[in-house]
Amino acid sequence: MEFLILAGDHLYRMDYQKFIQAHRETDADITVAALPMDEERATAFGLMKIDDEGRIVEFSEKPKGEKLKAMMVDTTILGLDSERAKELPYIASMGIYVFSKDAMLRLLRDNFPSANDFGSEVIPGATEIGMRVQAYLYDGYWEDIGTIEAFYNANLGITKKPVPDFSFYDRSAPIYTQSRYLPPSKVLNADVTDSVIGEGCVINHCTINHSVVGLRSCISEGAVIEDSLLMGADYYETENDKQVLSESGGIPIGIGKNAHIRKAIIDKNARIGENVKIINVDDIQEASRESDGYFIKSGIVTVIKDALIPSGTVI
Repeated sequence: MEFLILAGDHLYRMDYQKFIQAHRETDADITVAALPMDEERATAFGLMKIDDEGRIVEFSEKPKGEKLKAMMVDTTILGLDSERAKELPYIASMGIYVFSKDAMLRLLRDNFPSANDFGSEVIPGATEIGMRVQAYLYDGYWEDIGTIEAFYNANLGITKKPVPDFSFYDRSAPIYTQSRYLPPSKVLNADVTDSVIGEGCVINHCTINHSVVGLRSCISEGAVIEDSLLMGADYYETENDKQVLSESGGIPIGIGKNAHIRKAIIDKNARIGENVKIINVDDIQEASRESDGYFIKSGIVTVIKDALIPSGTVI
């Protein structure tokens, strides 16, 4: 029996059956999914060094300089061809593991009962006490989307043409979403290019380019959406709700008339007023404006969930 340990903020497609089978065939106590990479990217990851059998013998967290050079490995050992092995001479831990049951219980109960992290404590400790910790090569798309910039890039990557960075249309390994039984999206005289539109949207006389539009999004006439991710909404407002809001000077959920949004993330249920500009006009890289309904990370403006951005606002 094995335990499969996964991370919750990664985007990838892996056949776990092959992963577990490799763990069994090598008679490993622990198997770590390993991503091959070049020198430029390697400095941002925890790297591993292996012996001639693919057994992990050393870990190094985000090494640089000579310490980085020391972590170079022959990735043909794990299955890369010689040409790609020259391009990708490092392997990084993906934070995805298979533990044999007995090894897991012994490590957590006896060896490291106070440990809080597999990657930095338990697994390096297992190698030090002589357990067999094996690397398993994963040579496909993988992205850690735990930061705003990575999350933004991964989402916009699905609009890439002719082939997106990550495809949801692979019939051999489909990815399913929750069934919401929403109507198809309605596009009324809008100009939509290089974009992905979720279900249940109403897109009215606007321009959308290189963007991802989430479910139940309502985009009003004259709006321009560029290089942006709209998360959509959790619910629809009724016509009566909208009428009451209009009479009281409120703003309905969605993107208001003549709004301009560029390089931004709009979280769910946000209310963007008319003539709003969310374009990072001052090219700010980092800012905390949660009291105003948004923040900026890595130059990307993020409007927080349920926020209200008044008409005429310029960000």
